[in-house]
Amino acid sequence: MTNWLPDLENDIEPQERRGPLYMRLANRIESDIAQGILPPGTKLPPQRNLAFDIGVTIGTVGRAYNLIRERGLVTGEVGRGTYVTSHKDVPLVERSSTSTPFGGTRGAIIEPGNIRLDSTAAIDVGQSEPMERLLQGIVKQYPREISSYSRTLPQGWLEAGSKWLASPGWTPEPTTIVPTLGAHSAILAIIAAVTAPGDKIAFEDLTYCSAARSVNLMGRRSIIMHTQAGFATPDDFERLCAQQHPKLVFLMPSLHNPTATTMPEENRRAIVEIARRYNVWIIEDEIYGSVMQNEHIAIAALAPERTFHIGGLSKSVAAGVRGGWVACPSHLATRVYTAHKMVTGGMPFMMAELGAQLVNSGEADVIRNKVRKEVQAREAIAQNIFAGMEFNSQPLATFLWVKLPDPWLSATFKNAALNEGVLIDDEDEFKPGRTEKAFHRVRLGVTVPATREELRQGFSIIRRLMETSNASYDSYS
Repeated sequence: MTNWLPDLENDIEPQERRGPLYMRLANRIESDIAQGILPPGTKLPPQRNLAFDIGVTIGTVGRAYNLIRERGLVTGEVGRGTYVTSHKDVPLVERSSTSTPFGGTRGAIIEPGNIRLDSTAAIDVGQSEPMERLLQGIVKQYPREISSYSRTLPQGWLEAGSKWLASPGWTPEPTTIVPTLGAHSAILAIIAAVTAPGDKIAFEDLTYCSAARSVNLMGRRSIIMHTQAGFATPDDFERLCAQQHPKLVFLMPSLHNPTATTMPEENRRAIVEIARRYNVWIIEDEIYGSVMQNEHIAIAALAPERTFHIGGLSKSVAAGVRGGWVACPSHLATRVYTAHKMVTGGMPFMMAELGAQLVNSGEADVIRNKVRKEVQAREAIAQNIFAGMEFNSQPLATFLWVKLPDPWLSATFKNAALNEGVLIDDEDEFKPGRTEKAFHRVRLGVTVPATREELRQGFSIIRRLMETSNASYDSYS
């Protein structure tokens, strides 16, 4: 084994010093391989040892090793370690220092052949047939519109959003609806519309982190709100409001990602009152709520004057349609519409019309019911395979939040699963910033495997790993 230690203070390219630490480490390893400092056959230091020697976390080293493995520079063997490959005949993938510059733990491009438990897109239940029929009708009926830019807001688009976002006791007015390119673009549009660079936006300590990373990219500052039992508490939200004065708070109350919990009504009401006292805008992300069948009152029903209620088709109908809507405070709908157009380039007529017709024709409900039925069957498989283990789930939840047995660490387990051909998400994927809190959990999605048998196979691999000592994996993951 080499006694090599990476020099991270003298990166080859000065701009790479600004990238994530795991990427800088991976780039240094690649550079040292190219220079012959690490010749083919060299065994790299075990993850735990290298992390201690250079003063970083074991997860940082794990991600770096995983990245250079994806580049074809090393190979890992269970119980033997990580070795530099003899790559004379292996074409190197051209990389850019900006390939993953904004954080996150997922690769930008997923290689085929793995079992994917790292996504929650809607299950394939035969969506292509009704979509083909609707698309043919759109092409015939709107030939001029699909060849040009969308400069109008057809009433059908607004009515579809009003129907899709409605919840027990609350239906937003069509005039408050803005159609969007999915839930994520709705988040960006709201941030652009009601905050300014330097403003603080509050996120729970586990959340949809692409939103938090986008906040930082847009010059806003994300701040962390502690959770209890998987969701935000009024006490900590008020503490944050009093001390740091956020302009906006981001919440996922109906099926929290990744904890698979639902915020009680008393918490929702308390958070609304606090937001009113401190004049804080609220984003209520209900993208998973469209799969659930709960009777909880929407935050937007409690505080329509300050809540942006987001929903879409990606988890319950079809992610590829990129169909989404946001119900806005009535005086801000035009502002959000303009902001959405500026940050995305505007809604493509074809996708917006398809999303609206899916909802208005009732096809979206038919598909959603099929998706719900299949999700429920897959969640039952999870209950069986992970019996005796600690995990959060709900009958219609599209993912599990699984507690790892000691001594597994979340990032180490993710890399071990990858080595077994299963893609999962570790807890760092959902942390909006640095925190001392460790959950020792991973998220497992149930929707992407093509069949229940493939899902069962992936879950069985995860269960076997959980019952295996991590000693064999520390050497390379």
